Amino acid sequence: MPPLGAYALVAAVAAVGTYVAMFPLRSLAVRIGFVAEPDERRIHTRVTPYGGGVAMFVAFLVAMMVASQLPQLRSVFQGSSEPLGVVLGAAVIFAVGLADDIRDVSAPAKMAGEVLAAMVLVYLGVTMVQFKIPLVGFIVLSSGSQWIPLLTALWVIVITNAVNLIDGLDGLATGIVAIASGALAVYGIRLVDQGQLSADNLGPLIAVIAFGVCIGFLPHNFHPARAFMGDAGALFLGLLMAAATMEIGGRQPEGSGQTFFFFAPLFIPLFILGVPIADMAFAFVRRTAKGTGFHTPDLDHVHYRLLRLGHGPRRTVVILWAWTALLSGFLLYPLFASKANAFIPFGVVVLGLALYTLFHPGLRKDAPPLEGGEGGEPPALAPTPGDGGRAVPDPVDQPVGPPQSPAGPVPRNGKGATPQAGNGAYGVPVAAPAATPETVADSN
Repeated sequence: MPPLGAYALVAAVAAVGTYVAMFPLRSLAVRIGFVAEPDERRIHTRVTPYGGGVAMFVAFLVAMMVASQLPQLRSVFQGSSEPLGVVLGAAVIFAVGLADDIRDVSAPAKMAGEVLAAMVLVYLGVTMVQFKIPLVGFIVLSSGSQWIPLLTALWVIVITNAVNLIDGLDGLATGIVAIASGALAVYGIRLVDQGQLSADNLGPLIAVIAFGVCIGFLPHNFHPARAFMGDAGALFLGLLMAAATMEIGGRQPEGSGQTFFFFAPLFIPLFILGVPIADMAFAFVRRTAKGTGFHTPDLDHVHYRLLRLGHGPRRTVVILWAWTALLSGFLLYPLFASKANAFIPFGVVVLGLALYTLFHPGLRKDAPPLEGGEGGEPPALAPTPGDGGRAVPDPVDQPVGPPQSPAGPVPRNGKGATPQAGNGAYGVPVAAPAATPETVADSN
């Protein structure tokens, strides 16, 4: 029987630690100027501190220390270098993200940091060992296989950038990772209970901690956000999800994919992280077709599409949370009702068609246009007398922002610089009545 009580305790430590740590970190961030300030190019209307990534990382370390001292989880740590590998890999990716939050890091440098974190995982054993590919067969990787570093690096890059790209609205990435990591934890624990996964597997513990830090940070990050996690938090959460999915999806014995999930265990992230991964894939195709670089920001991410359909920021976030929960349900339901495996392919097709129909603004004739058009400038924000210095939107009938160049404006992120790889830190205004134009809080 899996140590459910121990996992619950570790999740609680991670959640409480993150929640409590955010209060002094928010104050410290304001004092040292580690904040996103509103100006004519930004969407949020008040000075908002960073620091969420710091709180998450500190709480993660505390939760790992507590877990290592619990008798029920001692087998996860004894005789294994993998817990140390996750801690050190997380430290590397956190440092890269924090550097980008403080002073923008170039896309190649950020990618190099992600690869370095992946190599730390490889060196200390946090890799895929075996997996099944549909129509191909069961593949076992030897410890010295030349494919292990490449697969691990690709896995880390994909998952971290998927989480980072979706971090464009208050609470969006935090809630999606919370739902996904919770589903992954239930999946891993269930497999342990069924004897399909080793009791000393590290994956469920990492998923539980990721769930805890997200739950602890969400009260500070939901719209209107009182703190941002920045790239330090988004990349950190992405690495935890990459490590947990490799540990669970890449360690199951042959046959478990047929018994507990119609698809291969390797496809687990395509369900629990289906929204950010699909968004990243479409962004790659879209930008490649336009002849722009993958790291060139645009306003066609899935959350921006929902905003163009007329949803407010909170409703948009809740809708994408609901889709993540639904996709995660496809992962979990066959664990408890094996006959459901036969219906999964049809359900996936229905979900895919629904996602495409609902999120493709060209299919909706009544979709309100973005102010400023494609790639346009958000409404300017300026303080007005009597509002206590709080920035409010300029009236709609007044000129917006500085004169525009023929090439159009350049969106800015919360740090006052052109967004780099996947920092999703620029917002999109939703068309609103002239008296009360609505703005979207910048979440990164």
